[in-house]
Amino acid sequence: MRETRDMSFVELNARDRAKAILDAGTFRELLGPFDRMESPHLAPQGIVPQSDDGVVVGRGLIAGVPAVVISIEGAFQGGGIGEVSGAKIAGALELALVDWKKGIPTRPVVLFDTGGVRLQEANYGLLSIAEIGAAVVALRQHTPVVGVIPGKIGCFGGMGITAALFSHLLMTKEGRFGLNGPEVIEQEAGIEEFDASDRMLIWQTIGGAQRQATGFVDEMVEDSEAVIRARVQAAFEKGIPVTHRTQEVERYTALLRSIDPQTSLNPDGFRELWAKALEGELATKPQATRTAVAGDVVNSRGRTWFQALAGHAGKDSPNASVLTADTQLDDQRVRYIAVVPNPHARFPRASEGEVGLEEGWAIARAVRQAIAEDQGKEQRAIVAIVDVPSQAYGYREELLGIHYALAAAADAYASARMAGHPVIGLLVGNAISGAFLAHGFQANRLLALDDPGVSVQAMSKQSASRITRRTIDELEEATKKVPAMAYDIRSFASLGALYELIEGINAEEPTAADIRTIQAKLREAIADASNGPRDLSSRFTTEAAIAGGRSASIAVRSKLAAQWD
Repeated sequence: MRETRDMSFVELNARDRAKAILDAGTFRELLGPFDRMESPHLAPQGIVPQSDDGVVVGRGLIAGVPAVVISIEGAFQGGGIGEVSGAKIAGALELALVDWKKGIPTRPVVLFDTGGVRLQEANYGLLSIAEIGAAVVALRQHTPVVGVIPGKIGCFGGMGITAALFSHLLMTKEGRFGLNGPEVIEQEAGIEEFDASDRMLIWQTIGGAQRQATGFVDEMVEDSEAVIRARVQAAFEKGIPVTHRTQEVERYTALLRSIDPQTSLNPDGFRELWAKALEGELATKPQATRTAVAGDVVNSRGRTWFQALAGHAGKDSPNASVLTADTQLDDQRVRYIAVVPNPHARFPRASEGEVGLEEGWAIARAVRQAIAEDQGKEQRAIVAIVDVPSQAYGYREELLGIHYALAAAADAYASARMAGHPVIGLLVGNAISGAFLAHGFQANRLLALDDPGVSVQAMSKQSASRITRRTIDELEEATKKVPAMAYDIRSFASLGALYELIEGINAEEPTAADIRTIQAKLREAIADASNGPRDLSSRFTTEAAIAGGRSASIAVRSKLAAQWD
């Protein structure tokens, strides 16, 4: 029998947390320490790996129903997600999905204690988080996906985006939940924007009480093993929500439009706005958008390629941050979407091409509109033109839930892919951090220009240096041992996620021949995606992936499957 003495859930290690969620005596660990599935990328950097790579996967029962509990150990590398740990999480969720398709109910729970991507493995972490998100969106069609954010580290970065996709979220008062950690915001935007040493400010902005009061988590729970176990069980009894938060595009868009970015907003003020949103009492007249003037359009690779591919339909308003156009590519209808610099963005932290609050929800609207319009007929292709320097960094962004805005975009792309839309990501410039997770990383196929200006990474070098406590020179030296830490597109291509790396294209000023070449490549990718699986499994079947780019990811999934039943 389970011990009756109640314990602090926060103080438990990852393994004991997983045991605490499952019915007494039913815990069985998969890929445990004795399986020695540790990261192959840490030792070459002088970092001692952990034999379970900081993630515990437990099978058992929840209220007598088969379940899988995935618990992240914040004490190892800050709960960072690398190739092995990410593959354990994604692989377990994918196997739960297989169970449901076989008619075997399996309840999935994730216990978050993570800062997001493990920067020492960088792009492996980004890849894994995209795959975790894809599995969550697919799985929650069958069952609630339940998450718990208990405390210590909290839940940040790409895993903050992932948690936003969950059906039900529980959080203790001590937990923290967001996208950009306070230290990263301070590094990127300055101490005046967010003082990382102000602990009270941090909890008032992204702590459990604030997140529950503003609808970003379902329930704030007591730090108690017994209470959290009971509330997890209750969450499954509630069933699948009619609408997940990341699908509520109009509600969140209306909320953002009711805010004047030129005035200050504190946590209490946001609580009041949220209460009005729930009651439908928001001001119906939106705040005016600043008007662009002739000649102040900021050019970018994203805008250049959007206009090149969308043609006349691509002459969008210069006052837009997200450009959308529908055109024909031979007999295939295509919706192009690009995020571009907009000096007149209402939220100025997203004025240089970042994916911010309004941009995330605008992408979601554009994709979901295509899904709705194409129901019952041939689904158009959706092409995400990717040139995004990062997500927006700011106090207001965290307060207002930028992680949900980015999750809404990722959710929409994943939903379109699952509905049968060929979704193609075309990388023409930067594809950095959460912005890439939101815009393009859920694509069936990824294409990229082979150009020095095309880069993929989890964080700017300056912030990565601060977080990892390494100099920039030391980080660059590490890329020679771990290509996933590099920024250049050829290093990313070596990991196996690209459908094609396209050579010989003028990325800055494409010629008519360049445009025709890219159109031909898009036609090929669309046709291939149309005839392939609707998940992201094709990323493990490329030559580069099989040759070693994703060898650990493939091995983890194989061993998990062997131990699952």
